[in-house]
Amino acid sequence: MIISLDKLNLKQSGIIKNISCNKTITRRLNDLGLLIGTTITPIFSSPFGDPTAFEFRGNIIAIRQDDSSKILVDTNI
Repeated sequence: MIISLDKLNLKQSGIIKNISCNKTITRRLNDLGLLIGTTITPIFSSPFGDPTAFEFRGNIIAIRQDDSSKILVDTNI
């Protein structure tokens, strides 16, 4: 099932299918290794729910909900 990254439950993994953020954010995420086909897992959510920490390729980064809602993932791994 294809959903936006911000809809993944904690510890639920998905595979990146599309990144529709603005060019600057998309390039930064790509530079960090977040590419189409990458498996990503939300591991921690801040007390107010934004941002959320995600783990992929051995890295952990926080992504704001505004940006994570523009990233589509496939949950059928």
